[in-house]
Order: sequence, then C-alpha cells, then structure tokens
Amino acid sequence: MMPNDERDTSGGRGEGRFATFVLERAVAAPLAVLWQVWTAPAARAVWLPAAEREAARDSGWLVLQPGLGSIGYECVAPDGAAEAAALVTAEFADTGETSRLVATVQRAALAGGSGAAAAREDFAAALDRLAAAAERTLLIERVLRAPRAAVWDAWMNEEALPQWWGPDGYSCRTRRIALEPGGEWVFEMIGPDGTVYPNHHRYGEIQPGERLAYTLLWGENGPKHADAWVAFEDHAEGTRVTLGMVMSSRAEYEAAKGFGALELGLQTLGKLERMVEARRAAAV
Repeated sequence: MMPNDERDTSGGRGEGRFATFVLERAVAAPLAVLWQVWTAPAARAVWLPAAEREAARDSGWLVLQPGLGSIGYECVAPDGAAEAAALVTAEFADTGETSRLVATVQRAALAGGSGAAAAREDFAAALDRLAAAAERTLLIERVLRAPRAAVWDAWMNEEALPQWWGPDGYSCRTRRIALEPGGEWVFEMIGPDGTVYPNHHRYGEIQPGERLAYTLLWGENGPKHADAWVAFEDHAEGTRVTLGMVMSSRAEYEAAKGFGALELGLQTLGKLERMVEARRAAAV
C-alpha cells in the first residue's frame, strides 16, 4: 500500500458534534480500478464490513463523475435511532503508476453518536481496506457491438452462458445452474489440451439489465477465489461491459495476472459478442 495522509480541518471542533476531516490515499492501482472498487456495490462489500453497511440505514450517491469524483451521504443508525450523519466528497487523480483518492468527510454526531476521533479512525481504516482491495483487483472492460438487452439476455440465459463462457478454445460442462439471487453455477471449464478446471459461482445481487454480483470458488464448495461483479452500460457503439474481480489475496492476484487473466477475460467477452451476434442473426 502506498503512503497516505490525514488531516483534521475542524478548526478545534474535532471532538464536538460537528467535524470535518480530510483523508488521502495513494493506491497502487489504475484509476479505473480504484473508481470501480469505490463505487461498485459488490466491491464495496469487500472493504466495508457488513456491520458498517447495515448501520448506515440511509446512504447513497448525490454525485458520480466517473474517474473524477463523487459526493455521497450516510446516516448511521445501528439500532434504528440516528447517531450520526456524514457527507463524503471524494476526488480522484491519476498519478502515473498509482492513483490518488482525497476524501473530505463532513460529519455531525447526534445523540449517542461516537466522537470525531473515533469516526476519523473508522473512516481511515475503511480507506486502508479500500486500497488493499483495489491493489488486488482485476478489471476487464470491453464495448460489445450489440444492444444492452441482448447482451444481458445472453449472460443470464442458462443455456447460452455455458456456450460462450471461457477464453478461446475452452468449453464448459455444467453440473447445475440457477442464474438468480442466491443461485449457483457448478461447472467444469475444459481447456484446449483437455485440462479440467472445476468452478463454482454463487450469485448475489442481480439488478436486471444493469449489474450482477457473484463469488468464485475453486471447485464445488471450495475456497473462495474472488468476489466479482459485472456492469452493463449503454454505449454509442453498443454496450460497455465491465467485469471486476477482487481476488482473495495478493498472491492470487499476481498469479492471475501472470497467466494472462486480463487477455483471457477479453477473449471471453469476445465470445460473448459473437454469441449475441449469432442469436440476433438467428432471430431474423
């Protein structure tokens, strides 16, 4: 993790009800990766503990400018009664081999809420986890020349998905599949040389036409390999597909990069594009 900086700009009011503090992190990851890990719900679930997500009963984005900045808000109510509210303004910059995040937190403590020092420590720890997650995240993006609805349907169709999943020369053998929240896909990916790679995907949130999240396991009920998400966006040339994976460890991240996971992922999305084209042609 890169060096970071923290400063309190509350003007002597740091332990009162109202406080403003600035946190900076230099992250050894591309700006596009840092942005995705900051904003994608599946990625945020990796670095924001479940207790913190559940305590923020009311939260959301007011402004999202991809790669530039965001403004978000949250109201912390762990037991149903509001304890604190915060406005978080984040600015992002590409600094060459690294990226920089500057987060300005404006916080108001309500009755029973924790002090500013504790809140600052919590925010700082969260940004440390964010940086660690970003530094082990693989991001694959490709624009497919097809409408978003057609791309989504090819991804979420239980017969179509196994036909295109995997890099060039690979095929899939499905054991069972249910593409729904709480569902799973247990399958084997078979390489060009006949090598069998057991896989198990467990599906979480699915927002039709927009995004889906899933966990990758090493074989059926095996160790977790990564937390992944896919986002679908309209593009002038068709559909932008963004596939992100927060690897379970830095070692797994380095191993995946070493065997060419990024290029193999682009090949997989290329097969998806050809599948969509074939299905659309057959429907004419």
